[in-house]
Amino acid sequence: MSYEQYTNALKSGQKEYRARLTRGYYPYLPVLDEILSYTKVEYEVNIGLCEIPLELVVGTKTKGRTNSFASNFMPLLDTGTEFAAKWISLYTNLLEEGLRDPVKAYEFMGRFYVLEGNKRVSVLKSLDAYSVPCSVIRVVPKRSDTKENAIYFEFMDFYEVTGIYSIYFSEKGRFAKFLEQVGTPKGEKWTSEDRQEFEAVYTRFRKAFESRGGGKLPITVGDALLTFLTVFGYEETKQKSAQEIKRDLSTIWDEFVVLTEEQSIELRMDPPKEGASPNLYKNLLNLILPDSSNKVKIAFLYEKTHRTSGWTYSHELGRLYLENVFPGQIETTSFENIVAGENDQECMEQVIGEGYNMIFTTSPVMMPASLKIAANYPEVKILNCSLNTSHPTLRTYYARMYEAKFLAGIIAGSMTVTNKIGYIADYPIYGMAANINAFALGARMVNPHAKVYLDWSTLKDHPAKVTDDPEINYIMGQDMTSPDRASRHFGLYRVGGEIPDNMAMTTWHWGKLYEKIIRIVLNGTWKEDAAAGSRATSYWWGISAGVVDLICSQDLPQETRRLVDLLRNNICSDSFMPFSGNLCAQDGTVMNTSDQVIAPKDIITMDWLLDNVVGSIPKISDLTENAQAVAKMQGLDKTQEPAD
Repeated sequence: MSYEQYTNALKSGQKEYRARLTRGYYPYLPVLDEILSYTKVEYEVNIGLCEIPLELVVGTKTKGRTNSFASNFMPLLDTGTEFAAKWISLYTNLLEEGLRDPVKAYEFMGRFYVLEGNKRVSVLKSLDAYSVPCSVIRVVPKRSDTKENAIYFEFMDFYEVTGIYSIYFSEKGRFAKFLEQVGTPKGEKWTSEDRQEFEAVYTRFRKAFESRGGGKLPITVGDALLTFLTVFGYEETKQKSAQEIKRDLSTIWDEFVVLTEEQSIELRMDPPKEGASPNLYKNLLNLILPDSSNKVKIAFLYEKTHRTSGWTYSHELGRLYLENVFPGQIETTSFENIVAGENDQECMEQVIGEGYNMIFTTSPVMMPASLKIAANYPEVKILNCSLNTSHPTLRTYYARMYEAKFLAGIIAGSMTVTNKIGYIADYPIYGMAANINAFALGARMVNPHAKVYLDWSTLKDHPAKVTDDPEINYIMGQDMTSPDRASRHFGLYRVGGEIPDNMAMTTWHWGKLYEKIIRIVLNGTWKEDAAAGSRATSYWWGISAGVVDLICSQDLPQETRRLVDLLRNNICSDSFMPFSGNLCAQDGTVMNTSDQVIAPKDIITMDWLLDNVVGSIPKISDLTENAQAVAKMQGLDKTQEPAD
């Protein structure tokens, strides 16, 4: 039996050797000493005894035994050699007594190179063992600006918390996201029970993922697990068997495929053109002989109430608008004070049980529950109000508010006499920097000396920098006030008297957006409107679709109103793009040149401010608790906390 095991291992090694030679690759084990000869090293540290996944053991520390093994650690020396005899003896002892002594290895950039125990590793790999106990010395490289180096330093911080090597990620920031997803409080370290619990989950997931063909995807098992936990949660996943995980994988497989695609989101910049529906006869028949069973039953979930939140109030107006546009064809209901992570999933399951087949969740913080419901109920249409979310399991929607902000900036720049204009922003999330910059661009277009002074209403300690500055007499405030907080401090207003003068108001017309989405459903083209392949579908419509606009005061000078109308028409016809021409960030970096237009995806993820904006994007820790929850889901990169 031992001789036969060596013979099989030898065949595997020879096959690997020939295959690598044919492809022009080095056929033996990589040698760490040779790798380090052209690598800058910071220091070495003794990690101690660890249980290391064998797939991470990839080479040898020194060159001594390199030629005895193929690159897969299988032997290359004939059965009659002393090496083969020792390998066979070790195999027999391992079967009878187990591994008595740990392997000694060096770890570099998350991979292990054996100093003592090459044959033990070879035998264990031939037995398809999962892990091996190792006494580990870590070799730490100098910091560099490469992506791989940055990910590795994130891993070292992760290891300090967890003490595990089994999971790794292919993109920056995912180690921190994983700790957040499994509920690890900042500053706390994992216990041995935490590690055992995770390893059990990871092993079940890895087997299910690889049996489903996950090994063919250019992502790590860690990348896939993080996506899976984003949908189903860690606590629930801990209770799942490998078979249940495999079943759930099939429902969200596109979520993994999309991780491999460079363009993971397909932006729908304009609604489908209205015309004859492919199901015209059926639609006409439904109008003549309405059938209640064919109704689109739509539920809206709000984080706050329509009386206390201008955001919720505007969405509720949109829901009421729908009922007037589609009498007899749709039925709607709404739920207020939904708490993300507490009752959002329960509420959605409730309405689905009541026959609702379409759900709009109107806040990014409800994305995790929306994802899970979309995976569990694929027949229900789930849409979340958010930007830059690459989840093909559901669809997202938002509006290009920056277009209206640009027009408001035109007014502010032409009206100011001090060249100082205030801007009060709320959440530092995707799209917000575009709104601020578009406003600043508009102001500068008509007034090259105009400066926009930035303030944030969601800071824990909110200093009234803008409103207290006597030289700032025009302020861009919130888009809409809530019914129980009647105020004139909204839109673009002028200060100086007893009450502000409202000069213009940027508006969200959610009803128009919802109407156009519902028409996609009613005309039977919902499936056809999905993004190609596994990409996510995101509706991002603007002034041309009627979902945002700028309402101007009658007190504006006629010339200013004519200019605004002209630019509005040019934006609608795509003959003018606000984010075009020479644009510089605050630090002087050229972000766009005269012959270019910034791409839509880059507008959404914009995390820099123009050089005529005074202020900065706050960190997550500086925000209120509610704002932190939103920023963690949709926050700009610069709001992320740096590693300690």
